[in-house]
Parts: sequence; C-alpha cells; structure tokens
Amino acid sequence: MKKSHFTPAFFKFLRDLKKNNNRPWFQTNKERYELTVRNPLLDFIGELGPSLRKISKSLIVDNSPTGGSMFRIYRDTRFAKDKTPYKTHASAHFRLAAGKDVHSPGYYIHLAPDEVFSGGGIWHPDAPVLGQIRDFLANHPKEYKSILAGKVFKSFCTLEGEKLKRPPKGYAPDHELIEHLKYKDFTFFTQFSEKEACSPSFMDRFVESCAAGAPYMAFLSKALMLPW
Repeated sequence: MKKSHFTPAFFKFLRDLKKNNNRPWFQTNKERYELTVRNPLLDFIGELGPSLRKISKSLIVDNSPTGGSMFRIYRDTRFAKDKTPYKTHASAHFRLAAGKDVHSPGYYIHLAPDEVFSGGGIWHPDAPVLGQIRDFLANHPKEYKSILAGKVFKSFCTLEGEKLKRPPKGYAPDHELIEHLKYKDFTFFTQFSEKEACSPSFMDRFVESCAAGAPYMAFLSKALMLPW
C-alpha cells in the first residue's frame, strides 16, 4: 500500500520556522524537525532510488543524512545580507554521477509552504559549461525544438531560468533559438500543491515529472558529453 511521506506537520514546522528563524528556537525544536521534516524526506529519497534509476542509471540518489542528496537546512550566510540561519524549505538534488557538483545536470525537489515543485536541468553553470550547452543548442535546433514540442514534456514541464537581455556574444541575433540561447540557466519545473505533496501518490507524480523531463536532461548530458 502506498504511503504519504509528507504530512501537514511537515509544512507546519516550516511555517513555524519562518516565524522563528533563530538558533534558540531551532535547538528547542530540533527533534521535531528531525521527526517531521528530515526523516520523512530521507525516507522519500530512499524509496525513490529504484524509480529514478529506471529513468537514468547515472543519477545519484543517496539518502545519507549528511553528504547525500538532501540539502542541509542550514543557510550559508557568509556573503548574504539575510543572516537568518535556516532555510524555510526542504529540498534534495539528484545529479548525474559524472557531474562535479550541484551545478551539474540533475533533478530537484523543493518543499515549502505554498511552494512545492520538482525541477530538472542545470542551474548557474560556469562559463565554459554554459558555452558548451549554447554551442550544442545552436548546432542542434531541430532536436531541441522537438523536445520542447513533446506532448508529455509540455504537459508537465515549464522552462525557467535567468536570461540575458541581449544575445550572447558569438551567436547570430537572428538565430531561430536566440531566446533560448539567452538563458543563463537551463532548467524546467513542475508545480504541485501542498495537498498533492501530502498524497500517497506524490512519489509517482514526482517520478512522472522527472520522466517527462528526461529528453531535456538527455540533451544537456549529450551537450556536456556526460553519460545519461
């Protein structure tokens, strides 16, 4: 029987954390965080592995409490104006094993009050990697357009990412995909509701969204000569 991994208590904790984003409150409520947020997400990741690996055997799906697919709840505030110590969302990233870090192609899950979504692609790649993707896209417009026009892709996935205001240097301003070549991120997402996230069918829906985005992921992997 399918089970719900996430509950209203999961989102209630994150709402409370947003109102009390300080170390004393978190330390007092750390056990609650582990029971209602961390452990359910780790369980989700653990059970997700076989399904994601059917999409690609190259994905890392690791439910280790530290150093695995789940992002830490602690914010890096060293260079941030916002010094609140904790993230008010829970998230995980499932990247390609051959990629270097979280900025390589992968899938993503984001769980926050009133903001639940899955995603995929590559976020904030460095200049050489971005150049590789743009070159590949510019030289394979037919394949790229075919992916975006796919019925399943369109039904699940919406493209998203930071964009240049002007065409990047080295690319014809009248290229048929110039608006896509302006992207600085090559990502897509699928929106869900809290109610859907708390449903026993959510894992299936998440996997469906990942499968829908697989052709886009394969295209990026090919652009970067990474195994998919």
